[in-house]
Amino acid sequence: MNSKKFPRTFWIANIIELVERWAWYGFFLLLPNYLTGSADQGCLEFSQAQKGTLMGIGTGILYFLPVFTGALADKWGYKKVLFTAFVVYVSAFLLMPICSTYPSFFAAYLLLAVGAALFKPIPSATISKTTNEGNSSIGFGIFYMMVNIGAFFGPLVSLLFKKGDPKMIFYISAAIVAINFLLLLFYKEPERSEEEKSQRKSILDIFRNMACIFKDFKFVIFLLIVAGFWTMYNQLFYTLPIFISQWVNTEAMYNFFVNYIPFFANNYSMAPGVMDAEFVCNLDALYIIVFQLFVSSIVMKMKPLHSMISGFLVCTIGMAMTLFFQNVIFTMVAILVFSLGEMAGSPKITEYIGRIAPADKKALYMGYSFIPVFLGNILAGVISGPVFQNIADKVTLVKRFVTENGLSVDSNLSQSEFFNAAATQAGMTPNELTQHLWDIYTPSNMWMVVFAIGIFATIALFIYNQWLTRSERRAANLADSRH
Repeated sequence: MNSKKFPRTFWIANIIELVERWAWYGFFLLLPNYLTGSADQGCLEFSQAQKGTLMGIGTGILYFLPVFTGALADKWGYKKVLFTAFVVYVSAFLLMPICSTYPSFFAAYLLLAVGAALFKPIPSATISKTTNEGNSSIGFGIFYMMVNIGAFFGPLVSLLFKKGDPKMIFYISAAIVAINFLLLLFYKEPERSEEEKSQRKSILDIFRNMACIFKDFKFVIFLLIVAGFWTMYNQLFYTLPIFISQWVNTEAMYNFFVNYIPFFANNYSMAPGVMDAEFVCNLDALYIIVFQLFVSSIVMKMKPLHSMISGFLVCTIGMAMTLFFQNVIFTMVAILVFSLGEMAGSPKITEYIGRIAPADKKALYMGYSFIPVFLGNILAGVISGPVFQNIADKVTLVKRFVTENGLSVDSNLSQSEFFNAAATQAGMTPNELTQHLWDIYTPSNMWMVVFAIGIFATIALFIYNQWLTRSERRAANLADSRH
């Protein structure tokens, strides 16, 4: 592909996105286990329900605010808003490691959400403004690949520092996101039409512009359907790291690395025979780096809705499979299936909205493209919070086991100490107790919840596409009859 098809601003926006995603996923993929992990490992020991509420509401707000920040970026200029976003970002990352109580960490996370929300709509709007119908599929494919390069390397770097002190992940992210202050010097404001330049800059106008979105009934229905996809998709970050750390046997992966690539076994394992859960989850980003352009070249000729329907279905099957097996080999295959669906469906959402957005409201519509992600995060917090806690959380299940079997274990112990004490009293090793809990409580039933949500979104989008196609045909027939 000839890179001259895209202007310099296209590439700068992609690099800025890569750096921001590096900083974000460098802590976000590690966040669930940091929030809920054992205190003797430097973690906070919040419950799964607390984790789900914090991540669901906090991240949900992050994706709701671009409804406003996208409009503000259109009015005030992308470059000014980007600078503000990076200042807030760095400040929040520096605050989070000193917060150990639930309210204080929640407040710091909300500040981070504000910084991310200021940033969110601008790179995708820049990509939309610097591509056309002929190269938008490849353009957004490159954009999504950049996202996943950052998403892949972020956790790998953070995990190297996590062993000494889990709080280091926040300082690493602060340093990485600060790189964007330098990149901003090379970012050129995308050209605006005369209509955009002549728009008044009152806050009232911004709200009036946003109100027009709700008049686009078909667009609103589309956003609600896609929210189901994001609810299922977000389990990759909310649930899967914890599920792997609690239930999946990663010894086969560990032994492979010991024999062939010792660096990974030495730096990405919690203990001999146990790989970091986040390292396993990170395969999703690796698969996308390797296969995204190939998949984009296949689906580029497909209608966006057709590609999304196929992607949603494959993604749903893959995510459900990740929560069904205890063997890491099956988990790796399931993540590959999930990532193939993600590559086919997710970039097409942004492309579809970019295509149908009016030229003078690109950032505004891109801001609204995050509404289903907002709803998906809120619902994902519920699924990974109280639902996961009741069905599959090993901390909850071992406490249930202790109560049901009349064992006496000190509740003041840390999570790992409590589990080991329960295993000792039950006459088992910790691994034997884990298997016993898996057999009697079937935490793998979480796959059914996730599968049901994804299938609902897939079927709803299929029906939406059929309805849209019939509406277009009726409109075309009506136009022909008038001629």
